[in-house]
Amino acid sequence: MPKMKTHKGTKKRFRLTATGKVKHRHSGTSHLAARMSQKRKRNLRGTGVGDKVEAQRIRDALGRYSY
Repeated sequence: MPKMKTHKGTKKRFRLTATGKVKHRHSGTSHLAARMSQKRKRNLRGTGVGDKVEAQRIRDALGRYSY
């Protein structure tokens, strides 16, 4: 049986916390931000925590990077 491969796109976009939650960058911050209000841009800074429902799928896609 071959090894499970890590999904490289997932590895670039998500990280896991020590408790197994999924951290991600907020969407909509890379360009076209001039039309947004300052409050909206400010609230998109930093990282967010992903949904529990998707967390297991993301952990499976991360492969050996999920621990």
